[in-house]
Amino acid sequence: MKFKGKCSVLNLGRNKPMHQYRLGIDLLESSSAERDLKEQVLVDNMLTRSQQCVLRAKKTNGILVCIKKRVANRTTEVILPLYSALVRPHLDYCVQF
Repeated sequence: MKFKGKCSVLNLGRNKPMHQYRLGIDLLESSSAERDLKEQVLVDNMLTRSQQCVLRAKKTNGILVCIKKRVANRTTEVILPLYSALVRPHLDYCVQF
């Protein structure tokens, strides 16, 4: 049976022993976090989304820096719509689950 090299094993739980698994003659590598393809959510072996939130926060901080550098008029009337349109959707996506 042939499989793609993208296959990996995510061991769930705190005190679970790390076993090595094979598919045919090939060893599957273990990973500490995997991305759910349907929801595009990064889940680690403790079933938390802390890495997902860290990545989203990093992305939104980059957007905020870009807004700070590019926008000369930093009044509430200007910043609030930019924040609502560019930053908030990323943070909402992170915490909606």
